[in-house]
Amino acid sequence: MTVRYVTHVRRTGAAALMVATLTLSVAACGGDDGSGAQNKAPSNSSTSHKQEKTPSSGGETVPQTSEVLVTVKGDSGIEMVINTAKRDSGGFLTVNGQFKNTGSGIYTTPIQWSGQESAVAATGRSLAGMTLVDSQAKKRYYVLRDTDNRPLTTSGYEPSIEAGKTLTFFAQFPAPDQSTNQVDLQFPGFANATIEIS
Repeated sequence: MTVRYVTHVRRTGAAALMVATLTLSVAACGGDDGSGAQNKAPSNSSTSHKQEKTPSSGGETVPQTSEVLVTVKGDSGIEMVINTAKRDSGGFLTVNGQFKNTGSGIYTTPIQWSGQESAVAATGRSLAGMTLVDSQAKKRYYVLRDTDNRPLTTSGYEPSIEAGKTLTFFAQFPAPDQSTNQVDLQFPGFANATIEIS
């Protein structure tokens, strides 16, 4: 056996191993429908006060958006639509909605949407600037945070919304007292929005 023959066999074996590895890698990455869609809303979305979900093509669930509690117009053609504000058994209130760019140009999301707390801002782009006000009980509720100061709201979204596009969002708050059935939602760039709690 010559050195040249051994070198040829080793190269052929290495090439075969590389092809097999790439084939397995491609097979393992299958199942992506290419849409790039992510399920950013929590699983407790509802429509008409019922626990209903619509499956997407990828087997995920997307929030129902047929119900509209309130629509608030912002500047530069952006609208904030609140679809649901629902209590859950864990003592939380989850608000689901959409930001719709109804203008003709790209809307750049303001840095103020992430709130003013430096610890939260360090976790990246979010909707931590959203608050709820219970004027009857004279209380203000902020978006909940996890143990790493990450807000329990839609985060990591693109810095802009193209014309005609929508950014679906959720934000989770401590639930107001059971006697409270209406709160004001406040968010930078929009007027106060009074919403009904279900």
